[in-house]
Amino acid sequence: MNALRGAWWLAVYLGLVLGPLFAMLVAPTPPGLGFGWEFAIAIGFAATTMMGVQFVLTARFRRATAPYGIDIVYYFHRYLAVVTVGVILAHPVVLWVVEPALLRMLDPGHAPWYQTAGIASVVAVALLVLISLGRKRLGISYEVWRWSHGLLAVAGIGLAVAHIYGVGYYVAVPWKRSMWMVIGASWVGVLGYVRVVKPWRLLRRPYRVAEVRPERGDAWTLVVEPVGHSGLRFQAGQFAWVTIGRSPFAMSEHPFSFSSSPDRRDGLAFTIKELGDFTRTIGRVPQEERVYLDGPHGAFTVDRHPAPGYGFIAGGIGIAPIMSMLRALADRADPRPLILIYAYRRWERLTFREAIEELQSRLTLTVIPVLLEPPEGWRGERGLVDEALLDRHLPTQRTRLEYFVCGPVPMIEVVERALYQLGIPLGQVHSELFDLV
Repeated sequence: MNALRGAWWLAVYLGLVLGPLFAMLVAPTPPGLGFGWEFAIAIGFAATTMMGVQFVLTARFRRATAPYGIDIVYYFHRYLAVVTVGVILAHPVVLWVVEPALLRMLDPGHAPWYQTAGIASVVAVALLVLISLGRKRLGISYEVWRWSHGLLAVAGIGLAVAHIYGVGYYVAVPWKRSMWMVIGASWVGVLGYVRVVKPWRLLRRPYRVAEVRPERGDAWTLVVEPVGHSGLRFQAGQFAWVTIGRSPFAMSEHPFSFSSSPDRRDGLAFTIKELGDFTRTIGRVPQEERVYLDGPHGAFTVDRHPAPGYGFIAGGIGIAPIMSMLRALADRADPRPLILIYAYRRWERLTFREAIEELQSRLTLTVIPVLLEPPEGWRGERGLVDEALLDRHLPTQRTRLEYFVCGPVPMIEVVERALYQLGIPLGQVHSELFDLV
C-alpha cells in the first residue's frame, strides 16, 4: 500500500512540475523561434515550477510524506534544490549559446526590468542553496539560516514569475496568464499555511515543561505535558518539531525524536544530546516553560512494519527513537525476539545504559554494545559496526526480521550496505536520517 501511495505522490510531483509546461504548448502559441530558443524557454518554465514545488515539499503534509518518511522528503528537497539550480542556470546559458548578444542583459543598465528580474532570481536561488549547503562551515546560526532561507526562496520565485510575465512569451493569452496567477497564488497559499495557519494552530495547543533530567553522554530528556488539551498521539519512533520558550511564529523549531512510549500518558519525552548552540541549552530549560509541538512525523516505527522479530542498530543519540520503540514493545508485553546493537564511544557515557538493562527484564532482548574506546578489560565488541560484526550477532533467521537503523549518516550507510551483503532485503531495512537542516 505504501508503495502505491509513494508512486501516486511521485506522479503528483511530476504533474505539478511538468503540467504548466505542457499547458504553454496548448494553442494558441506564438511563432517558433527555433529549437534552441524553444528549448531554453521550456527549461525556464520547468525550473520555475520546480522552485515552486519546493515550497510544497517542506510544508509537512502528512499524507504526502507518510509513504516515504519526512526525513526522506527533506533529503529529496535538499538534493532537488541542487538539481533545480542546475536547471535554472541552464535557461540563460542555452539562450547565450544561441544568441551571444544576450550577454549584455547581465548589465542592468542595458537590460529591461524583466530580464534583470530573471537574473536576480537566479542569483537568489543559487545563494540560497550555497548558504544551505555551507551553513555549518560558515558558522551561520540555525535561526538566521531559517529566515534567510525563507526570504531568498520567496524572492527567487517572485522574481521568476515577474520575469515570465515581463517577457510575455507563451503567456500573452489571458487564460495562460491567469493560470500562472493561480499557480503563483497557490505557492503563496502554501507559504501562508506553513508560516501563519500552522503556527496559529500550534499556539492554541501549548505544552509545558514537566521535567528536564540528565542522561549519560551529555544528553537530556525533556518531558512535556499538554496544557488545556489532550495532547497528541504518536507512533513509537516518530519525531516532532519542538519550539521551546518562543512563539511558534518565531521559526525557531528543531526536530527531535520521541524517546517515550506512546502507550503511556505520563508526558511526552524527547532525549536530546548537546551537539550545537541550541541543544546545549536544554539542561537549563526551566519547568513550566511553554513548548509547542508540530507532529508527529516520520515513518521510522515498528507499528508500520509487523514482523516475527526486530533488529535495532543505533549509534550515539540515534538510540532515542529506538528507545521509544523498545519501551512501547515492553509496555505491550511483546514476546517477539529483539536484538539491539548499540555503538558508542565510551561505556561510562552510554546513553540509556541503565534503562536498557531494565528493558531486558521485560523483553526478549539481546543487547550488543559496541565501543570505540572500550575500558581496560572490556570483553565485548569494539570498533565500528561492520558486516563481520553483524554476521557474528544477527540470528540464523535474520532475513525474517525488520531492521531499524539510526545514528550518524556515515554509520547508516555502512550498516545498510552490510545488511544488504548479508542477504537482508532492502525493503526490510528502515533508516532515520537526523540531519534534516
